Amino acid sequence: MGRKVTLATCSLNQWALDFEGNLERILKSIEIAKAHGAKYRLGPELEICGFGCADHFYESDTLLHSFQVLRKLLESSVTQDIICDVGMPIMHHNVRYNCRVLFLNRKILLIRPKMVMANHGNYRELRWFSPWNQLRNVEEYFLPRMIQEVTGQVTVPFGDCVLSTKDTCIGTEICEELWNPRSPHIQMGLDGVEIFTNSSASHHELRKADQRVNLIKSATTKSGGIYLYANQRGCDGDRVYYDGCAMVVINGDIVAQGAQFSLNDVEVITATLDLEDVRSYRGEVCQPNMEREPKPCHRVKVDFSFSSGDDIFLPTHQPITWHFHTPEEEISLGPACWLWDYLRRSGQAGFLLPLSGGVDSSSTACIVHSMCVLLCQAVEDGNGQVLEDVRRVVGDDSYRPQHPGELCARIFTTCYMASENSSEDTCSRARELANQIGSTHMNINIDMAVKGILGIFSVVTGRWPQFRANGGSHRENLALQNVQARVRMVLAYLFAQLSLWARGKPGGLLVLGSANVDESLTGYFTKYDCSSADINPIGGISKADLKSFLLYCVEQFQLPALTGILSAPPTAELEPLTDGHVSQTDEADMGMTYSELSVIGRLRKISKCGPFSMFCKLIHMWKDALSPTEVAQKVKHFFRMYSMNRHKMTTVTPSYHAESYSPDDNRFDLRPFLYNTRWTWQFRCIDQVSQETANTPRQ
Repeated sequence: MGRKVTLATCSLNQWALDFEGNLERILKSIEIAKAHGAKYRLGPELEICGFGCADHFYESDTLLHSFQVLRKLLESSVTQDIICDVGMPIMHHNVRYNCRVLFLNRKILLIRPKMVMANHGNYRELRWFSPWNQLRNVEEYFLPRMIQEVTGQVTVPFGDCVLSTKDTCIGTEICEELWNPRSPHIQMGLDGVEIFTNSSASHHELRKADQRVNLIKSATTKSGGIYLYANQRGCDGDRVYYDGCAMVVINGDIVAQGAQFSLNDVEVITATLDLEDVRSYRGEVCQPNMEREPKPCHRVKVDFSFSSGDDIFLPTHQPITWHFHTPEEEISLGPACWLWDYLRRSGQAGFLLPLSGGVDSSSTACIVHSMCVLLCQAVEDGNGQVLEDVRRVVGDDSYRPQHPGELCARIFTTCYMASENSSEDTCSRARELANQIGSTHMNINIDMAVKGILGIFSVVTGRWPQFRANGGSHRENLALQNVQARVRMVLAYLFAQLSLWARGKPGGLLVLGSANVDESLTGYFTKYDCSSADINPIGGISKADLKSFLLYCVEQFQLPALTGILSAPPTAELEPLTDGHVSQTDEADMGMTYSELSVIGRLRKISKCGPFSMFCKLIHMWKDALSPTEVAQKVKHFFRMYSMNRHKMTTVTPSYHAESYSPDDNRFDLRPFLYNTRWTWQFRCIDQVSQETANTPRQ
């Protein structure tokens, strides 16, 4: 009958500027798509060069090598008899565009530039690309000579156009265009386009997946049609993790779903669908609105059919229910996959973590353990690439992991760095957790190093600083805490570089950090202490979410040691003990609870609140617990801490981006790092309203 089409989309673990590896993964995805009978293959955004090239997009080399890869794709026998849709940067009239290139049988059909740039949060696309603002306009693009030699074409269509085959019409969206209030699929659908595609490089954030799925379902619920979504997956060299979720949707129903988190470098999903289902849906639901557009889509015609003449017995894919991960599962899977990408691509031999026995460092340890669980499962499932990478990391070509704990012992070293202010409780908790996850664990006493540094200071100045508990001033107390914390950083890097050497093994270790997003927000950490590491898998996750994650790990990974860690009060253990027990706690030091910090953090970043706006919101949100005067004190205390410590964010360890209120200074949260910490005007406004509220009789 000639109305059923088989289409393929994919998630690829591309790596910025890894042109050879990116080419291999693209070809493999096309090969898999063809093996499943697909006549069209969609790939992620900028898949040829990798999405995260950043300022390398300015370089002519990036454009040159992208065209060289495109030539290889055009020449390959793998790409014959299937329409391939790939992403790459292209310069047209001396302007760079983020483009999709559609080709078939060594002929480029069209080039579609991106029309809406992502320029918020982690994205700065307008720094490197210009949007194509000429709606429905198409120009001629002169191909580079190397491409002309293969295709025999001199020019190809470039602009806002769609592709008409002999049996249907297919139109392109690129990532951000789906999230825009004027998404191209709306007008394309009204003009009779039946298949929409979206090539993305969309990163993971906790609790975000449903937004993406709902947008795509909504796109075809309103006007019918088939929607293919492709996304990058993995760490391509930056703080974000691209989380896959390739999918196929028809008329608002999901019929094929890819994994959100996976160690597979190439994942292809295909679906066979009936075009008559789109036409019937539109005929009933959308008929009154399916009028001819004032300026119709420019159609590029191709002598090719997605369907065959005899498909009556070809089964079609039926609707499925999307499985969403819980936030605890997301923390277990996303950062673990990100860590593995970083480790295998960095050329190092494992990780080292200062394990304090608290919630934060224990969370980092559990994420590494989760990574080992995923690796063992992937090897058991026959993933040859994972096995090859594991063998390279451990330096043994015959190695095959048998158990997560056994693998953990090879690639994960933990160390408890005790001082005279450390308690036996935290030491035993760290030791028990290390034993249960299988890491190679060390106990290190830092007192000798601390006293050596203080001895140098004493020789020069003739003074020996004292803790506040021993009669010292606030300055002395803080300096003594910082010396301990910074010694731990120095020792962590020493052991990361030489601990494998001491065991007679090759390679070095990456140092892992474990400061959470709330501590980064207030600056509740020592600059250049153990928060200063190579990478931090929990730096974008709140304390509340980390506690929930550890509860999940108790059952999921059978780690009973976490129960004691969760019940203990958070503490830095940098001040003297009282009768052998901890007297210092994080929340007392910070002057607010972690749950309060989480609320304040969201108001600051997501709700765009300054001190006064935040106060005005919190007097209502916290009215049952705090008076307006107490709210004012909390807000002012937070902004003093935040502004005094903002400079720390300029040197903070690169962290996995997981939270929309992250204070990451690198790209996501751009702020000054030298503030007027008195906030005189803002705090005066708060005090005036607080005073007026206090004088107003309650109703």
